[in-house]
Amino acid sequence: MVRTMLMTAASTLVLMTAAPVLAETMVSEVDVSMDLAAIKNEKAAAYWTSAADDLENAIVARVADRTADDGARVTVDIDALSLANWFETAFNIDQSQLKGHVLLMNAENTHLGSYDVSVSYPDAILLMPEGTDVATIAPDNRDYYTAMINGFADAVVAQLP
Repeated sequence: MVRTMLMTAASTLVLMTAAPVLAETMVSEVDVSMDLAAIKNEKAAAYWTSAADDLENAIVARVADRTADDGARVTVDIDALSLANWFETAFNIDQSQLKGHVLLMNAENTHLGSYDVSVSYPDAILLMPEGTDVATIAPDNRDYYTAMINGFADAVVAQLP
């Protein structure tokens, strides 16, 4: 009886740990787009030409181990990119943020899901490299931009079904 209960518990534990691996969404394509209307201030305009590619590369790096020709297409439409300075952040006039919408489709163009992702200045602080003195880096700095890109990519991949 005890042996049966232990075997059942062990089997359940193995299946529970294996389930996320078995259920991972395979990906065939990642496409990120951003139109000019997504740029919300002058500082963000400096990243206009590279933001979509930077985000696409960050997402691809995170799904590189689960690609398949018949996998899902991940399409991201960036709705807003804003980079605030210290004054704007301190007085809550503006916040650095990256917002977008994610659409998942399979090879047969069946809708698999969609969701919104948003990363802002406070999120970026948590994603800065260890040892970074955030008090010395302006919120419109490239390091914050990179942290927001990485946080957004992490959120996109974490929410894949």
